[in-house]
Amino acid sequence: VDHQKADWVSIHKRICQLLIPIRSPLPFLLSEKERKHGAEQLAKRQKYIMDLASSTAQEFILAGKHKEAIPAAFHALRFGTDVFGSRSAQLVPAYLLLAEASMGVGNFLQAAKYLAQAQWIVLRTPGCSVALQARLHRGLGLLCTTEGNLEQALYHLASDIYLASSAFGLKSLEAAGGYFHMANVFFRQNKMDIANSLYAKV
Repeated sequence: VDHQKADWVSIHKRICQLLIPIRSPLPFLLSEKERKHGAEQLAKRQKYIMDLASSTAQEFILAGKHKEAIPAAFHALRFGTDVFGSRSAQLVPAYLLLAEASMGVGNFLQAAKYLAQAQWIVLRTPGCSVALQARLHRGLGLLCTTEGNLEQALYHLASDIYLASSAFGLKSLEAAGGYFHMANVFFRQNKMDIANSLYAKV
C-alpha cells in the first residue's frame, strides 16, 4: 500500500489517463500501413510519458523529495527502454535520476548500481554527448563524496566542470553546479580558502 501511494503521489496520477491508449491492444485486422502508423503513435506516446516522468522526477529531486522521485524515474526508465531499447544512451538520464534519488534516501549501494549502468552505456556509445558525460561525472562525484572518497570525488567533479564548460561555456549555470559540489568537498577537507573562492565563483 505504501508503494502504491508513493507511486500515485509521484507520477501515476499524472500519467494514468495517458496509459489507457498504450495498454489498449490494436485491432487484429489492420493493414500494414495502419499497423505501422499505430506503432509510430505508440512510440510517440511512450516517449511523451518518458519525458514527463523524467521532468517530474527532476522536480521532486530539486525539492528534496527523493523518495517521491524514485517511482517517476522508474517510469522514465521503463518507457525509455520500450522506445529506445535497453542499451540506448537515451536511458542514461533516467539512471542518473535514479542514482541521485537513491543517494537522497541513503541507498548508496543501489545508487552505485545505477551509476555503473549509466557509465557502461556511455562508454559503449561512440559520440555520446559531452553534456551527458558531464552529468555522469557529477553523479559519480556525488557518490564518491557521500562515501568519503574525496580525492576521487574531486577528479569526477573536475571532469564534470571541464565537460560542462566545453558544452555550455565557462560561466554557464551547468558548470556552476560542478563548482558548487567541488566547493563542498574542499569544505569537508577544511580547505576553506579554496572552498570560499569556489563558492564565490558560483
